[in-house]
Amino acid sequence: MKQRLIASLIAALGLGVAMWQAPAVSASTNRVVSSTNQSKTGYLRKKSSTALYKMSGAKNNTKIKKVSKLGNYSNTTWFVTKKRSVKTNGATKKYYYVKKSNQNVKGWVRTNGVKKSTKSYTNLYKVAKSKLGHRYVYGATGPNVFDCSGFTKYIFKSASKKSLPRTAQAQYNAYKKVSKRNVKKGDLVFFGNSKRSISHVGIYAGGGKMIDAQNSGVKKEKIYVPWWHAVGYCRPVNLGA
Repeated sequence: MKQRLIASLIAALGLGVAMWQAPAVSASTNRVVSSTNQSKTGYLRKKSSTALYKMSGAKNNTKIKKVSKLGNYSNTTWFVTKKRSVKTNGATKKYYYVKKSNQNVKGWVRTNGVKKSTKSYTNLYKVAKSKLGHRYVYGATGPNVFDCSGFTKYIFKSASKKSLPRTAQAQYNAYKKVSKRNVKKGDLVFFGNSKRSISHVGIYAGGGKMIDAQNSGVKKEKIYVPWWHAVGYCRPVNLGA
């Protein structure tokens, strides 16, 4: 009798354990609070572990999934074009929509995981373009009038924190040389009678064109024309796109 009573208690206890379930844990609820477009700006990762996310679904029920991390890619420029605030279980988090410089990788990152790049061609070109039409004055280094090497010196200092030598010849002598075949946007292109007799410099802007300060002012113009004699190229800074 005593054994049957013990067996019944054990069976009842086992049934109770089987019927008990852990309390359900509610999934994170993500709601987009705001989303705005931004002018395309270059950023760099702060650390390789910065996560890259995919967002999908409705505004009031947005799914956020980690798909990669920035450390899986070269330490390149990421271009930010959107900013978004998302409320997750009452806490608001901010994200940037980023694209890798070659456009093949894109997604969302937390804003505190990246920092604005000072060494991208986009930023360099933005500063150079803002000076189009400004006057040429021999010996001038900006901010509103320039000679050729004064212009390149001003642009690199303003856009990438790089201090170039003062003259075109000194700029050519100071940095890594690149071939015409390998010239990239943001490289310097030099003109003159020879590599030892440099008389002019401009910033390569792609498509056989440059931005430079010459007698008619700061302008974007063709490089390979009869009145210019390109004699060399150099790369003061390894720029992102």
